[in-house]
Amino acid sequence: MKVKVLCRNPDDYVRETKKDLPKVPRNYDPSLHPFEVPREYARALNATKLERLFAKPFVAALEGHRDGINCLAKHPKSLSTVLSGACDGEVKIWNLVTRNCTRTVHAHEGFVRGMCVRFCGTSFFTVGDDKTVKQWKMESPGYGEKEEPIHTVLGKTIYTGVDHHWREAVFATCGQNVDIWDEQRTSPMQTYSWGVDSITTVKFNPIERDILGSCAADRSIVLYDLRKPTPLKKIILEMRTNALCWNPMEAYIFTAANENYKLYTYDMRNMEIPIKMHVDHVSAVLDVDYSPTGKEFVTASFDKSIRLFSIASGNSREVYHTQRMQHVTCVRWSSDNKYILCGSDEMNIRIWKANASEKLGLLSPRERATQNYNQKLKEKFQHHPQIRRIARHRHVPKPVYNQIKEQRIMREARRKRDLNRQKHSKPGTVPIVPEKQKHLVAVLE
Repeated sequence: MKVKVLCRNPDDYVRETKKDLPKVPRNYDPSLHPFEVPREYARALNATKLERLFAKPFVAALEGHRDGINCLAKHPKSLSTVLSGACDGEVKIWNLVTRNCTRTVHAHEGFVRGMCVRFCGTSFFTVGDDKTVKQWKMESPGYGEKEEPIHTVLGKTIYTGVDHHWREAVFATCGQNVDIWDEQRTSPMQTYSWGVDSITTVKFNPIERDILGSCAADRSIVLYDLRKPTPLKKIILEMRTNALCWNPMEAYIFTAANENYKLYTYDMRNMEIPIKMHVDHVSAVLDVDYSPTGKEFVTASFDKSIRLFSIASGNSREVYHTQRMQHVTCVRWSSDNKYILCGSDEMNIRIWKANASEKLGLLSPRERATQNYNQKLKEKFQHHPQIRRIARHRHVPKPVYNQIKEQRIMREARRKRDLNRQKHSKPGTVPIVPEKQKHLVAVLE
């Protein structure tokens, strides 16, 4: 049997002059540079600076409404088509390529409360303050034809939201109750209620097609299953939830936008504690929408800004705002994952880039290779203090900046108060409640 033993002379690994210092090894491969890491760090720093320098996310503004924008809807088959509903009852269909309004419909008397497009894209539904649900053709009427809806359903109460099933000719409306409708009938197939004055939002799950969720005025989030005659689950929060959106890639995950300036990402199988709490807004969050990849979502807030969040991060990666933009009421992420659309009180629909520094148009092979190389360098050195400081820096309006400082002081004061209360009380009398659970009041099944 042969045994091979590694034998190294320690004198080969210390310096000749000072024996206590180790020798610095060097790779004599001519393709490698002796200062490769410092060079890469300098390149990563320059790439990060250039990214912030060329971060110009605003693309265009669509003007034409005569009142504030209240809701937006995406076309499921056409990337260039988007619909908007205003507070004066008008619905406009926009072509994003030409940035022009292709059709205007006077749909309701009063606010357009909700809007959705049929899963095949041939028609769309609207609900408004006039207690009606209307179905409209997507194409413009022919020469000599009147602009009239295909179907009109008159309800007993005001409808506040509508959403269409992702695969079947079924849609849901909310108001005093959650009603499930067949497109060919004038009365609801099913009605759900759980002792609530009014329900503000209803959304179908894009994967589990029989599941839908709703937000109610009693600060609750309610889940329903079309195969059951009663609601599934209900959680009551400290403050009201304004909107929710299902993750298009994970069946059980949804994110809720709350009045307490935060967003909560839940797993519907265990709703006693959220998966993640997302902060950074300084006023009520009014709308939320997921990207097609399911890895990020965008939020609209009363603080006149929109923010982009990663589902794994509690803080936003981007904040978009303009000097003229007022309270942002609705927001949508385009189906090609490249653009974000938002509607606000001052009658404009704004188009933003999902990646602020992304170059629009065709890229040459050398440009694409350079972008990929710079991206890898930024990921490699992303935790370096200097690069992290430059990458995270964002300019925000002065009122928002002052509110951020004020809320930081208030959070610190509350933390100190809780610590002092626990310190000067008997052990076990003051429970330690995690921050993610403080908003939850009750879970009902």
